Amino acid sequence: MADGTFAVLLIVLGLADMNGNHCGTDGGCLGRSDVQPRLAISAGEVVERRAKPAAETYLRYDTGQKIGPFGQAVGLSVGEKGETWAGYGATYRIGLWNTPLYAELHTMPGIYLDNGGFDLGGPIEFRSGIELGWENDRGWRFAVSYDHRSNAEIYDNNPGIETVQFRVSVPTR
Repeated sequence: MADGTFAVLLIVLGLADMNGNHCGTDGGCLGRSDVQPRLAISAGEVVERRAKPAAETYLRYDTGQKIGPFGQAVGLSVGEKGETWAGYGATYRIGLWNTPLYAELHTMPGIYLDNGGFDLGGPIEFRSGIELGWENDRGWRFAVSYDHRSNAEIYDNNPGIETVQFRVSVPTR
């Protein structure tokens, strides 16, 4: 999945959920609601494309506000050669079979500085992916995350990269 597949899934599933579960509420289809804010840290590596395998650390804060079914998050990642990405975007969580298991999709436009690392074609880069995990009774989440970063062909050069990471997410209140 080296394209915007996860972003499209987030939009399609979120809009279907919005129609079925959010449009009849007092706030309307895009009504705001509070959810548990979270701080997540991930570590992993770039695994595909023309990029050589390299470590990356990713910090994400889920704001605690939803607009309809969509959560809001801000993220910052730093690669082993100083590559830096920062972005803001949407999340969509799906509970799996009434268990502590879940899947969460995310899509986030952001700013990328290669700092001598991977050349992704330009400073505007989109990050989208999926997280599969488990949430314990205290609200801590443990997950594996896969995501894709590219510029959606807004620049002539669009090599893109994929990362696989282990993520731990903790409630902040």
